[in-house]
Amino acid sequence: MAGKIREIKARQKAVGNIQRITKTMQMIATARFQAMQRRATEAQAYARKIREVVGELASAVAGEVSHPLLAAPEPAAGRRLMLVISSNRGLCGGYNANILRESLREYRRLQADGQVDLEIVGKKAQSFFKFNQVPVSAYHSHFGDTADFADVDALAQRYIDAFTEGRYDAVQVVSMRFHTMSRQTAETTPLLPLEPPAADAGSAGGGTTLYEFSPEPEELLNELLPVTVKTALFQAFNEALVSEQLARMVAMKAATDAAGKLKKDLSRQFNRARQTAITTELSEIIGGAAAIA
Repeated sequence: MAGKIREIKARQKAVGNIQRITKTMQMIATARFQAMQRRATEAQAYARKIREVVGELASAVAGEVSHPLLAAPEPAAGRRLMLVISSNRGLCGGYNANILRESLREYRRLQADGQVDLEIVGKKAQSFFKFNQVPVSAYHSHFGDTADFADVDALAQRYIDAFTEGRYDAVQVVSMRFHTMSRQTAETTPLLPLEPPAADAGSAGGGTTLYEFSPEPEELLNELLPVTVKTALFQAFNEALVSEQLARMVAMKAATDAAGKLKKDLSRQFNRARQTAITTELSEIIGGAAAIA
């Protein structure tokens, strides 16, 4: 009985240590989530404004927009590029599992139509595709817990150059899309070619505002369409990072709550075992005294 009591006490200590660790990780994930959510919200406002300006420019040229980023190359290259954004660390629930499941499904679908170049971000994606024996063209290890716009800009520019040179028919990104605090989904987002900007997408008032552009709208589109691609990729990174920290925060809270519940169960087991030991010792003393008498 004494051995069982010592075992329960050791388990109580171990569970207490785990609870302190998961609680700390929950607090860190919460702080990071709040910071990244502010950053993603600010970037989203910028991306929305860029789309509004491009919509006004499209309206100015009566919708007749011609740009290499708006259509697949001719002749077709027969090759596509897919970027998968995962995390470097685990302990974030089903975050990586959902992304990797979606990416493998999309990769196999694209393979049926032609060749696919796969590029990945995050150690989890690297391990997953290595285990599934899927060839990876590039692993971007320099992306960590945050995504600097300079790094995303360089990556997006490389995709733009490759697409305009006719090496790829399309470029797409598989990542976690942040909708609300309670809803995040793994989605495949087309990056290139861009959808032609709508002529009435300029403003909430239906695009009735008249603008005088300098330089000409065509020249401005040549500058703004690459910026639109870079902003879209940067937003994909931001939403992926926000979703990762939210998933880790929820997972660590669940682990902390589970550890607290286990501590209560162990306390009850400890009290029962100690009471049983005391009762046994009293019975032995009483029995011994009765035998002597």
